[in-house]
Amino acid sequence: MARAARSIAVVAPANRLAPEAAEKVASLARAAFGEGLRLHFHPQCFLSSGHFAGPDEARSAAFLEVANNPAYHAVWFARGGYGACRLDDALFGKLNRAAHVKDYLGYSDMGVILGRLAREGVGRSAHGPMPTDVSRPGGEAAVLRALAWLVDRDATALEPNWRADAPAYAFNLTVLSNLLGTRSEPNFKGAVLMIEDVDEHLYRTDRAMFHVTSNDNVRRCAGLRLGRFSKIPENDPPFEMTVREIVEFWCQRAGIRFLGEADVGHDADNKIVPFPTSIALTS
Repeated sequence: MARAARSIAVVAPANRLAPEAAEKVASLARAAFGEGLRLHFHPQCFLSSGHFAGPDEARSAAFLEVANNPAYHAVWFARGGYGACRLDDALFGKLNRAAHVKDYLGYSDMGVILGRLAREGVGRSAHGPMPTDVSRPGGEAAVLRALAWLVDRDATALEPNWRADAPAYAFNLTVLSNLLGTRSEPNFKGAVLMIEDVDEHLYRTDRAMFHVTSNDNVRRCAGLRLGRFSKIPENDPPFEMTVREIVEFWCQRAGIRFLGEADVGHDADNKIVPFPTSIALTS
């Protein structure tokens, strides 16, 4: 008997998704999965309200709507940017049983939502490519990688260091630094923490690493892996340390194991890192 089609809803809790990107992703999905996948782009993805994909209320309502709808197996975040932290905080208390059995996939600013869901034990959060990545060079492969995991749990889509028996998280460093101390901070005890970033000066990376590695929760992690830091603006004067040297410096100072590299980043090669599903934050 053929397996029932998987249904995936796309929403944009931060910035607007270009309609042409959605059309391209839909075409790729049809070609790759045929009737085995139903991909729904919520109309909210294409709203525009200043910086955001519609006002806070519209973005909050769209996320809650698709998360609570049992017709969808997964929620795929359209893109990052900024805005996830502005969602109505009360919506997380309104997530129903259907929301608790879904996958949630995205990265960058979506780490705010993914961290909150992981902290509260809602569904399965994962760092990974988003529909907007289709516009990157080589982006079609990133989109198909994400869909292959959401639809078929394709193991080749996973970050190669990820292990089912070893909890792991992946975050944009700047987003991670900002979510510490909030309800989006998950429990890092015993977990591998992977970081990546884009468009940040080295001095800002240094400062973010100071903040992140000073956090007691982070210091209880099993170790840190370094993903790709891309499009780094030139420092004036030169910073005279590489990203790896910065990360190793702060890990050593904090007593955090540096575990090497991770295959994550703001690029088409970004791999999937499923978050733990059974770790609740405790004091």
